[in-house]
Amino acid sequence: QVQLVEFGGGLVQPGGSLRLSCAASGSVFSTYVTGWYRQAPGKQRELVARIFGGGSTNYLDSVKCRFIISRDNVKNTLYLQMNSLNPEDTAVYYCNAAKGSLSYWGQGTQVTVSS
Repeated sequence: QVQLVEFGGGLVQPGGSLRLSCAASGSVFSTYVTGWYRQAPGKQRELVARIFGGGSTNYLDSVKCRFIISRDNVKNTLYLQMNSLNPEDTAVYYCNAAKGSLSYWGQGTQVTVSS
């Protein structure tokens, strides 16, 4: 069982930055695909960014060049640095760890971009 806890959401003005963190209960990053998803009101959950065990990454097109996913294998923590935020980024952000048929989710953290 993997437990994931997100931190760092909040209210930010357009153009601002936030960094989300996701603490994992064990050493998952080397063997799991870990990533960030988001779900806005009335919309489906979508993949924002993910990082594979070997370190390669991929991003949702609308966040490329603005968001950076990274991890600290020693601290068992996943990060999402979000820059140049706009109101369309408002959503609940979820951390995920997946391997084969296994998929674990955090509880989510709200990010609101508004002036």
